[in-house]
Amino acid sequence: ITLVRIAMIPIFMVCMELSYHSLPMTAAALLVFILASVTDFIDGHIARKYNQVSDFGKFLDPLADKLLVISAMCIFCAWNVFPAWALMVVLTREFAVTGLRLTAVGNGRVIAAGWSGKVKTASTMVSLCILIVFWDVARFGWAIPDVCSEVIRWVVIVVIVVTTVISGVEYFVKNWDVFRNTK
Repeated sequence: ITLVRIAMIPIFMVCMELSYHSLPMTAAALLVFILASVTDFIDGHIARKYNQVSDFGKFLDPLADKLLVISAMCIFCAWNVFPAWALMVVLTREFAVTGLRLTAVGNGRVIAAGWSGKVKTASTMVSLCILIVFWDVARFGWAIPDVCSEVIRWVVIVVIVVTTVISGVEYFVKNWDVFRNTK
């Protein structure tokens, strides 16, 4: 299921690029993003229900999530909808947590996604769905004032940045001992 999510990323990106001037492609991009996001929850549920949690899954599942959400953020960044500084906060957290996980693996330990990481992923996915719908409502003549669109955009950015920072801090606080055991 995780591999299906990864395979959906290029489809999502093509739909997003084509959505710039097309409401049907915006709907297609949103649908692909939602389906890819839902596979994350289905995959986790099945793995826990049938006790099929593996080290490979603990590694690949968060990677698939990162690739999906960062692909959306990169497109929005290119369109000047998502600020580059916010994208850098997300990327810095992702690289830092990946570095932490790699250090832990070197010590024979696998760090699974924590609760705040799951909240971050879910809130980021929902926020990006909202942004896909509302990023530029004027282009399709919707009767939503531009100020509402701008407020929605900034709420999405704040939610993504705040949950990203909180979950990043939690990973390091809970797993700081990984660094004490390195040579």
